[in-house]
Parts: sequence; C-alpha cells; structure tokens
Amino acid sequence: MKNITKSLFISGFPVFALIIFIKTTINASFNSSNIGLLVSSIAIVIFFAMLFIKPVARTTKTLTFYSTLIVIGFLLNLFNFEQKSLLISVGLALGWLAYLTWYSSFNSRNTAILQEGKTLPDFTLENGQSEKIALKDLKGDFKIFLFYRGNWCPLCMAQIKEVVSQYKELEKRNTTMVLVSSQPHKFTKNLAKKHEVPFRFLVDVKNNVAKQLGIIHENGLPAGFQVFGYDSDVVLPTVIITDKDNKIIFADLTDNYRVRPEPETFIKIIDHYKG
Repeated sequence: MKNITKSLFISGFPVFALIIFIKTTINASFNSSNIGLLVSSIAIVIFFAMLFIKPVARTTKTLTFYSTLIVIGFLLNLFNFEQKSLLISVGLALGWLAYLTWYSSFNSRNTAILQEGKTLPDFTLENGQSEKIALKDLKGDFKIFLFYRGNWCPLCMAQIKEVVSQYKELEKRNTTMVLVSSQPHKFTKNLAKKHEVPFRFLVDVKNNVAKQLGIIHENGLPAGFQVFGYDSDVVLPTVIITDKDNKIIFADLTDNYRVRPEPETFIKIIDHYKG
C-alpha cells in the first residue's frame, strides 16, 4: 500500500530512539560510545517531543541543530569503534537522514490543477453540522483555503494558530478563511470551538475534494493514530488563495511538510493583487 512504509517509519523511529536513550541511560558505563548514543538519541527524542510540547508552524529543511548533535554522536562511536554501539549509531543517523530527505518530502506533487490563473473547480465540503457547503456558497473578495492534515498534526495546529492571530487583517480585506481537513467532524468542531474566530471550519468527507484537487496523501497518518478516530488517508498541506470569481492567485504546494508559508505572505499576496 502506498506510503505505508512512511506511516510505520514515523511512528517507529522516535520510539526506537527513545528505547536507545533509556537503555543507554540505565547502562552504568558512560564511555565515549554510550555518550555518543545518548547525544544522538536524545536529540531525536527532544525534537519529536518538542513538536507536541511547543508546536511550531515550520522548520528548516535540514534541522541543523539536531542534525549536528546526531553527527557528533555518530562520530563518537565511529572513533571508538565498539561494534554494537556503532551499528546502533548508524541506525540512528540513517533514520534521521531518512526523516529529513525521504519522510518529510513530497516527491513530484501534482500541480496541474492548482496553477495560478486557473479557476478552482467546483466542490462541496461539510460544516460542523454535516451540512453541505459548495464553493459557490463561500463569499468574499478573496478566499484562502488552508488544507491541513488534522488536529493530530502539531505543525498544522501551529500554522492555524498563526492565521487566527491575523484574522482582523483578513477581515479588513473581506477575505474568507476556509480551513479544510478530512478528519471526523467532531475534531473539526473542537478546533472551531477552541479558536472562536469567523473562519469556515469545514470537512472534506472521504477526501473527495483532496482527490479532485490532486492533494490526497494516502496513508499519511502516522501508524497507530487510527485508534484516536482519524482516517489513514490525509491531505497534503496546501494553501490556495482565490479572488471572488474563484480564480487562483496563489497556491503553496509545499514539497516538505515542515516548510509552510507565513500568514503575512497571504496578506501580501492579496494586497499586491488589489494593487
């Protein structure tokens, strides 16, 4: 199944790093190999933990600080050459490299439908009461569609929080903000209740719109999160800005889930279009 390996990886890799950290900490022998494993594993554990403890809307692609710590941990094992520790260190380093270059990236996204200048095709979403909301029902001089993966995604929640802080500026420009996810209605209703801003919090049932727009991410949910009620298929993080006639004036089709535009970018795009 497409992306199932990524789904398993993102759930298993942080757990693997945590296990290594705990086992190495329990080991009373703190030689250079163990110190190297501690440095590498704690860097990985802290990064993933901080995503949920103090979410950020975006990161750099290379995550230089954490990557440097992992390289240092690897070198400590390389120079000491204790076989078991070296193999584990290699596993941590390769896992981190895979996270940066393989898991985080969306290769060859389909951008044909969402090119600037094209008209957004008609589609239907649902509100918190499961009422149908068609594209034509959304009014405003401008519309911003922010497709996010779900309440489980800390970067998505941080990005939405940023946009919420700019809602007054968006109102001044008669801009309708539409937040779209395929997650169950209850999660979207909770998100709307949390922020209490005049945005449209809508649900893309069965990812029908995501499929129509070419932004579906099959098995994009980390393995195991299904127990909380989320579906395995999610949407690729996407931002689309249209004018009142639904012509696309901006589309951010990020190729990395950790790299996202700032809300100030949306305002600049709208102001520039207005002239």
